[in-house]
Amino acid sequence: MSFIVIIPARFESSRLPGKPLKEINGKPMIEWTWRQAKQSGAERIIIATESQAVQSVCEAFGAEVCLTDDQHQSGTERIAEVIDKMKLQDEEIIVNVQGDEPMLPPKLMHQVAEGLTLNPNIPMATLCEPIEDVETVFDPHAVKVSRNVNDLAINFSRAPLPWSRDTFGDSKVLPDNWHYKRHIGLYAYRAGFVKQYVAWPECDLEQVEKLEQLRVLWHGESILVLDALCDAGVGVDTMEDLETVRTLLANTID
Repeated sequence: MSFIVIIPARFESSRLPGKPLKEINGKPMIEWTWRQAKQSGAERIIIATESQAVQSVCEAFGAEVCLTDDQHQSGTERIAEVIDKMKLQDEEIIVNVQGDEPMLPPKLMHQVAEGLTLNPNIPMATLCEPIEDVETVFDPHAVKVSRNVNDLAINFSRAPLPWSRDTFGDSKVLPDNWHYKRHIGLYAYRAGFVKQYVAWPECDLEQVEKLEQLRVLWHGESILVLDALCDAGVGVDTMEDLETVRTLLANTID
């Protein structure tokens, strides 16, 4: 199986400026993410950034870097520019690993690429994991996903999806007959599909939920959603997340 990992690494993060270069146990965050990707079995790993500072740091630790435009609104748009600049073939499987995922297990990168490889008629694949507590179901930062019998996405939402009519009254108790799933923001898609995706305008549902994967469903395409083989680890969106990751990786040996 052949796949390429592309790691979008935006320096000008609104919530945590300079995020890719934040130090974790003596290394910049982006290096931790790149090192995880190196163990995934990918034949090539490309870091995509708008920042020359990030480019310099990444090239210093041995990474391949593609300098991209600073006006992209999403990591997927940045990946589309890499595909164009690097002249990647339409059939290439691309795994989108966000630069702020320094703990993302390599086996999950491999799993999502394999899912797409085994399903040649599906243009995009992603992962999910069980939600065990009602607080997460009601947390708008935890994206919920529902699937059909073929593990294809029916919908993604920040809201409690589906709404349990009989148990989400005053008590907010999880129903016995439904297993809630949290979406893991790790994607695999074919390079040709990425070019098609960025050519579509944002859809109304995507604008309301602020979830770019809804654009795919809006246009009638399928997304394979697999159960993650392991825990996805902690991503970094805030300073609090960064401190958590620093603690978790404090004793990691190079």
